[in-house]
This record gives sequence, C-alpha cells and structure tokens, in this order.
Amino acid sequence: MPSSVMPTPRQADGPTSPAAVSTIGLRKSYGDKVVLDGIDLHIPAGSVFALLGPNGAGKTTAVKILSTLITADGGQAQVAGHDLATSPDGVRAAIGVTGQFSAVDGLITGEENMLLMADLHHLSKQEGRRVTAELLERFDLTEAAQKPASTYSGGMKRRLDIAMTLVGGPRIIFLDEPTTGLDPRSRHNMWQIIRELVTDGVTVFLTTQYLEEADQLADRIAVLHDGRIAAEGSAEELKRLIPGGHVRLRFTDPAAYQSAADTLHEVTRDDEALTLQLPSDGSQRDLRTLLDRLDTAGIEADELTVHTPDLDDVFFALTDDTDQPKENAR
Repeated sequence: MPSSVMPTPRQADGPTSPAAVSTIGLRKSYGDKVVLDGIDLHIPAGSVFALLGPNGAGKTTAVKILSTLITADGGQAQVAGHDLATSPDGVRAAIGVTGQFSAVDGLITGEENMLLMADLHHLSKQEGRRVTAELLERFDLTEAAQKPASTYSGGMKRRLDIAMTLVGGPRIIFLDEPTTGLDPRSRHNMWQIIRELVTDGVTVFLTTQYLEEADQLADRIAVLHDGRIAAEGSAEELKRLIPGGHVRLRFTDPAAYQSAADTLHEVTRDDEALTLQLPSDGSQRDLRTLLDRLDTAGIEADELTVHTPDLDDVFFALTDDTDQPKENAR
C-alpha cells in the first residue's frame, strides 16, 4: 500500500457531534505481524460506521479491542466516553457485541436464550421477562420463542443474536459481519433492523465484506488495508476518489452525433452505435455544463446515462498494492 494513502484528519464533526467511539494511533501486532498500524477513528453518536477490508485486514481485531476483548499495543481509545485502558467496565456496560459466529445456544429455546442474557445483565425476573417479550416481538420471534434455537433458520438465529445483544440496552453495538451466510431476503431484513436501531439513537459499528451493505447503511465508511485506514468518508465521497466516471450520449441522427463529437472534447467515439463517452464525475455542476454546451450548439441527444464508480471500484482500487496513490475523502 502506498505510504501516501493515509486518513485525512476531520474537523467537521466538531463539539456538536460527540464521539461514540474515538481512537488515536491504535496499534496491535501478533509477533512480527502488524495488524493495526496506527488507526484514527471518530464515530459520532447515533450513526452507522462501516469498516471495510479484505480478509485478514484487521477488522475483527479492531472490534475486539474496542469491545475490551483484547488489549491494544499502543494508542488511545474511548468508547461511550470511557477510556479503554482505565475504564473497561464502563465500556462494557455501554456496548453490545454480535460477533461473526452466533452466540445462540441451540440446545435451549429462543426465550431461554433471552432470559439467560437477562440474568447475565442482573435484571430482575420480572424485568427480564418484560424485556425478553418486547425484544422477541420486535424481532418477529414470538411464535418461535418456545422452540429450540437449533431449529431456527440462519436469519432467525441472527435476529435472536442481535436481540440478545440488546437485552442490556447498549448505546453502542458492534456488529462483526452480521449478515455473513444469510440469504438476500434475510440480509435485507437485517438491514432494516440496523436502521431501526439507529433511529432509536444507537450507534452501530459495522464490519462487513458486503460492499452493498456498507453503501446501504453507513453514514461513514473506512477502508482498512495493511493495518492502516486507506480512505474514509461517506459512500459518495469515496466513490469520487476513483477515476472512471463518465457520461454516455446516444444518438439516432448521424448528423447530430457528428456535431456533438465536433463540439465536445475528450470524447470516445463509437461510430457504429452512434454513442459518445466523455469523462465526468457525475456531479450536478458537471452535467449542467455538458447540457449547456449541447443546448448552445442546438444538439439534442436521444439518451444520456451517467456512470459513477461504485464501492466495488473503490474497494479494489484502495486494496490493490499496485495502484497509484489516491487522495482521501474528508
């Protein structure tokens, strides 16, 4: 990874956006293998943050550190206003964690799993049953509540897993690849659950390999590669980092096609299909400039389509060691 590809410090959130999670220079190694090489994060409360990266990039290690399961080798981190090093109990009281592998016990019922979690949170029996009933209903598991969890589908087990995570009323939830192995319908159902959590004021720290998932859910996305943040920003900001955006104009009138080709610069011609392609970042300003030039010349295209790079393009570009250095989103 080019050394110039580094996270850009962000000041925009300011004091009006309290950080649910913040880290400065977070480091972790296993032997001579550097997993996290100085990670800076600032995640505002009540938002969804997605950490992307290839297998082995350090996503799960970051979650384990921030959820107090393992300790960092260096750097500073605060979660829910508590310092990881000096107040781990405060962190644990404020968070919930759903790992890559389900914590559901298949030998007992869904309700019993929930009640067990309520006991672990030292809720009274009455409160535990109330919270259990509410969460089972919320996650559409009431009918299956008395069945062994081993009989649940993958999507049902994942919903139960997150319901168990919510028993203690966490303000911050770490979801480590929560939809891995789910079918498309179950994945979309999980997305809706995550959106509802954020509506309730919960902060979600999401790791995923599904780029569409990050695009759909995350307010901000960071791409982790070789232990460093290769880039961070909103989905749209990240997409604008990658070249390849273009506008495609299609004509049915050969004369209009030729006039457009003569009027516009830096176009790629397809004389057989009567189409022109020209670079564009897809912004409103860029499109307005193009349309104004066509209107001034009295040229009308029959079809205009815009292509902008997607998160797949971003991911492959930023995690390809042969790529050239790129700017970071702010």
